[in-house]
Amino acid sequence: MSDIVERLGRSKIQHGKSNNRIYLMKLAPDEAPRLVPQLDHLAQKKGYTKIFAKVPAAARDLFAQAGYQEEAAIPGFYAGREEAAFFGKYFCDRRRKERKPDTVREVISAAKAKSATAARPQLDAGYRLAPLGPENVESMAEVYREVFASYPFPIHDPAYLRQTMAENILYWGVWEGERLVAISSAETYAADRNAEMTDFATLPAYRGAGFAQVLLAEMEEELKKRDYHTAYTIARAYSFGMNITFAKHGYRYSGTLTHNTDISGELESMNVWYKGLA
Repeated sequence: MSDIVERLGRSKIQHGKSNNRIYLMKLAPDEAPRLVPQLDHLAQKKGYTKIFAKVPAAARDLFAQAGYQEEAAIPGFYAGREEAAFFGKYFCDRRRKERKPDTVREVISAAKAKSATAARPQLDAGYRLAPLGPENVESMAEVYREVFASYPFPIHDPAYLRQTMAENILYWGVWEGERLVAISSAETYAADRNAEMTDFATLPAYRGAGFAQVLLAEMEEELKKRDYHTAYTIARAYSFGMNITFAKHGYRYSGTLTHNTDISGELESMNVWYKGLA
């Protein structure tokens, strides 16, 4: 069962045993003083081993004083005016300590070596790129089921995909004839003028064709048309491919979220990368 998304006051959280954490997705800044103890209480009540919080810079001191560790930051995250800080608070030493530190360092080093080297990617003949809509959710769910055994959000469920399309997520896909072979999404926040580039999936038989780069470039172009200021991603820290893809497209490494997210059956650390679009 996927973790649930709900409101605490006007703030938005996700929590559950799948990721064994609370994720503070959206903080109403004036709620921070009373929200911090609420998050602690919920974590202890449910036995979660981490709280992951994405907060405006103005709340940085409050969270630091409450035992949170800053793991990443993105300048200009909120409408180009205010930085965002990504915090972790751990209730388990095993989760706090990175289990693959050498791999994380190697991935970051390899990605930085490719920084801003990508030319405008092109699709090979026989493939087409297009936005995805409600009529495509069954095909999308099939791709996600094949690529990810587990995922932090219920992208295997067509109803969830349809709901997110109606809210704030834009999806694109690469097709071979009538078969959907690769997907990505931009989780958009219009008021803050930022978007998370996420949910990349390519069917195993089609990997190595550069579809992620094509999808990323297309999403950036659309976001620029909509006057978005910042694009970012939270990429699997043990995966060379996605980290290199973002570095190639001019994204900057910002930090690593330790043992943050359940993907394909285990908790993985995640690297934060960002890019100014203005």
